[in-house]
Amino acid sequence: MPPRSKVTSLPKAVKAWLDKALAENNFSEYETLSIELSAKGFAISKSALHRYGQDFESKLSALKLASEQATAVVEAAPDKEGAVNEALMRLVQEHLFKLLMTEGKTFDLPKIAKAVAELGKASIVQKKWQAEYQEKAEAAAARVEKIAKKGGLNQATVDEIRREILGMAG
Repeated sequence: MPPRSKVTSLPKAVKAWLDKALAENNFSEYETLSIELSAKGFAISKSALHRYGQDFESKLSALKLASEQATAVVEAAPDKEGAVNEALMRLVQEHLFKLLMTEGKTFDLPKIAKAVAELGKASIVQKKWQAEYQEKAEAAAARVEKIAKKGGLNQATVDEIRREILGMAG
């Protein structure tokens, strides 16, 4: 097992400064950062910073890509019913199940149990939100139906308005 990176053992505030500096410097200027760290009392070579920076840049790029893709999906298909969240929860559940089924690999069971519990809570909250949304839509449809009938609209028009309102929630 390789030795632990000196960067990961930096104090939280110094590591936060370094991460920000790496991103702001477009993952370059490793020699300058090494000198600045040295002035702060931390001896980390530019090579070690470069290795850390490459890994950090890769993770940051993946995160940015995932965020951009999620934004594109939401813009392309607005999710009033929470279908994207539900699909994401199912995907995570599937990956957790696969992880549990892997033989010979060690994993942190308490972390997995916590993740499963969090997914369960999220699912319950999602279902509750969906039920509340449906209930509010039905109440709004009933109010609009009453107003439309008072206003003299024919039953076919009232039914069409009701279907449109409930179609948003259904």
